[in-house]
Amino acid sequence: MHFDWLSLGSLIFAAHVIGVIAAGHAILNTRTSQGAIAWAVSLVAVPYVTVIPYLFLGRSKFSGYVDKRRIESELLRTRAHPNAWDTHASSMGRPAEALGHAVVRALTGLSGMPFLPGNHVRTLVNGDATFAAILDAIEQARHYVLVQFFIVRDDALGDKLKTLLLKKAAQGVRICFLYDSIGSFDLPQRYVSALLEGGVEIHPFATNRRFVNRFQLNFRNHRKIVVVDGERAFVGGHNVGVEYLGANPRLSPWRDTHIEMRGPIVASVQFVFIEDWHWATQRLPRLEPSQAEQPESVEDVDMHCLVVAPGPADKEETGSLFFVEAINAAQTRIWITTPYLIPDEAVFSALRLAVMRGVDVRILIPSRRDHYVVFEASKLFAYDLIRAGVRIFRYRPGFLHQKVVLIDEVAAAIGSANLDNRSFRLNFEIMVLTIDHAFALEVEAMLERDFGEAWEVTRHEYRNASALRRIVMHVARLFSPIL
Repeated sequence: MHFDWLSLGSLIFAAHVIGVIAAGHAILNTRTSQGAIAWAVSLVAVPYVTVIPYLFLGRSKFSGYVDKRRIESELLRTRAHPNAWDTHASSMGRPAEALGHAVVRALTGLSGMPFLPGNHVRTLVNGDATFAAILDAIEQARHYVLVQFFIVRDDALGDKLKTLLLKKAAQGVRICFLYDSIGSFDLPQRYVSALLEGGVEIHPFATNRRFVNRFQLNFRNHRKIVVVDGERAFVGGHNVGVEYLGANPRLSPWRDTHIEMRGPIVASVQFVFIEDWHWATQRLPRLEPSQAEQPESVEDVDMHCLVVAPGPADKEETGSLFFVEAINAAQTRIWITTPYLIPDEAVFSALRLAVMRGVDVRILIPSRRDHYVVFEASKLFAYDLIRAGVRIFRYRPGFLHQKVVLIDEVAAAIGSANLDNRSFRLNFEIMVLTIDHAFALEVEAMLERDFGEAWEVTRHEYRNASALRRIVMHVARLFSPIL
């Protein structure tokens, strides 16, 4: 058989033409210069292996989406948020005393929501405690339950949640259930159909409304939110799957943290859900006005809380700037736990400056991997941070998935955001920042136990690696703008 070299040459030429066109698109549309360079070089050099991934991952913003989502959010903030919100008042009082007026103004400006006093927050350490509390709260629901997760699996835990939601729906409780269409890609239709037939309003969160966005895999909704009757709210790192209970032997025991909130801050968490629900369904959830009002303050509690909910439609790089401002606010210590260590240049610089100020900067990361490329890239970032004076620790017992920030002796933030570009710019996330000495001590004790089960990384992790492994680390880091 005669091989058709002309046809092969034509295909190669066409691939490179498409690669050049895609590279031009990447330069015009990617939000960071590093990401634009990474995509452009790879699309021109090896279009055969990068054009298809670019269709799915490369477009960190696309026509119409950002503006439409932003307009919707601004309209909702004028129509649906509690009347008591006043971001200017947040720059006074205890938050300002703890963090400084300038920091509080910056954080409330980023969030668009105020610090609210009179809350109670408790940590839920690991999956058993988290889902016991969530399921118990849903069991006690009288009016409505709002549920949102990035990953929902049809396994033992998913079935338990489904059964309980169907039970409450049969009792007349209104259930709104939102799941991410990509994070829950393997959720079978029978699971969704059973909930719909039982009276549960369940919808996927998707960004591919238009055909041009059909292949979009960015802009995932990574938030984990449960709100019950406007009185109790839960956020954190857990998704709905038995692996979060430690059922995956390769990653077990799974280390994660959620929080339960009571008080006025519940209204802020609920509003974040309402924004996402409206985007997914083009409807507001039908909540009775009396039930949607801001909850009363918890008696004898002076905890101030702020919800920061970064998303790719924000006017600013909210996720990255939140971490930068939190690091800059630290005077004595900044402890961070994250499963993925892929900081951008702004966060990296803030960490280095904190070390120069004499701040105790520690970052706790996993010793086991769930994503190979991210894990290899994080080794190189860890090496660079260690050289800058940051102390890096690897959690030994199992996979570490919690997202916690501890600032000095008075502030702590817990939620869904990782220390990586996806959480900074590409995902919808939620973090709750608390100002309370007693709660900061509780978080400190929790993290000290975690650090006690970790080993400190030294420069030798990188220096003792083989030449091939070092090459793998450097190649992996080239993909950091999209990791």
